[in-house]
Amino acid sequence: MTTVLHVSDVHFGNPAVPEQIEAIEQLIETRRFDVVAVSGDMSQRARAGEFLRARAFMRDAARASATIVVPGNHDVKWWRAPLGVGMRKSVFANYRRYVSDDLEPVLHVPGVTFVGLNTAHGVRYNTLTWNPRDIGVMGDLAPWQIEHARHVFDVSPAGDRRAIVMHHNPLKGQLSRRYGLAHHRRALGAFERLAVDLVMCGHDHQEAIDYVEHTRGGTIVSTAGTLSSRSRGKRPSSFNVIALDPGRITVATHIWDARTTCYVDGPTRTFDR
Repeated sequence: MTTVLHVSDVHFGNPAVPEQIEAIEQLIETRRFDVVAVSGDMSQRARAGEFLRARAFMRDAARASATIVVPGNHDVKWWRAPLGVGMRKSVFANYRRYVSDDLEPVLHVPGVTFVGLNTAHGVRYNTLTWNPRDIGVMGDLAPWQIEHARHVFDVSPAGDRRAIVMHHNPLKGQLSRRYGLAHHRRALGAFERLAVDLVMCGHDHQEAIDYVEHTRGGTIVSTAGTLSSRSRGKRPSSFNVIALDPGRITVATHIWDARTTCYVDGPTRTFDR
């Protein structure tokens, strides 16, 4: 069995809640998950100080578990190069310097291949909508990124579970009623063709466990909530723990309890594979 701690939208900076972060760090140290996966938005404004705290978080996690992290839209200084015009190298400069130089990492553990895909490209023509609130917020997956994932999975050991780590949610949020990923149907179709078992994302600031049924066995979507004060609908902060067994995948949500100042068990779903 492979165990994964899936966290997202930590938002180091003003929205971060120290006691919630410390509880997660203690859990990582004591539980010794096989993998800690962070699906973006480590920072609030892509500032160096925020990323320094993110680097310490990832450093300590790596002492206990294998780790994989991808950027989110808050980790991108999109205003430095809107629509590709401007200082394009500075868009990810702080993330690359303090968190990871690899925006699309690949992680192999026994029985599972994880592919990180960067959906936070900043402001591009294909992420623009008529809603001004979407500027710099919407994500996208380009065809070449899908081909990259295909190649990684094709050369992975036969029988490996296939997992994607990305920031933007490809399914509509329950409260937001919004998709985080532009061209979400195209992405979901690609996940079907690639026979992806599991997608780990965030962005919506509300926890969710979903299943997209298709002819290749279906894709489980684990959406982790935020660990900050920016939770949607005043819901408590949360994260997901995923167990990948040979015959099933279980996703369990853990929710912050302000009364006991710890995370408690939330909804759990198990999917036979």
